[in-house]
Amino acid sequence: MRFGKKGKLSTRFIGPFEILSRVGEVAYKLALPPSLSAVHPVFHISMLRNYIPDESHVLSLDSVELGPDLIFEEEPIAILDRQIRKLRTKEIDSVKVQWMHRSVGEAAWEIESDTRARYPQLFETSGTFFHFVFEDKHDF
Repeated sequence: MRFGKKGKLSTRFIGPFEILSRVGEVAYKLALPPSLSAVHPVFHISMLRNYIPDESHVLSLDSVELGPDLIFEEEPIAILDRQIRKLRTKEIDSVKVQWMHRSVGEAAWEIESDTRARYPQLFETSGTFFHFVFEDKHDF
């Protein structure tokens, strides 16, 4: 298992991390985040790659309002799409939800029944929908 990822398609490189110091001639000590506290912070130079800065890697910081218990809960804005995922023995209704403070590209698929229970206002509509049932009757 490599840094919490496993399998053939797991990421090869993680980071970037700040180099704290050089250890010997071919090793560097890195400033790792608390999530990687179980990993030894000294790496051989062959395991490191030079980071090439890119403007798309810069994250914008939005101000976030925390509740009185210091918990941030994201609110959904809209349902973008619906689909039925078919498994072997059952079907699962899913909705694609756009979350506040997130772009449309970061919308996530959620189970419709869970989303309907937590956020019923998303499913309220101003118009009336009619369901038509077409029966194909043939005389054979």
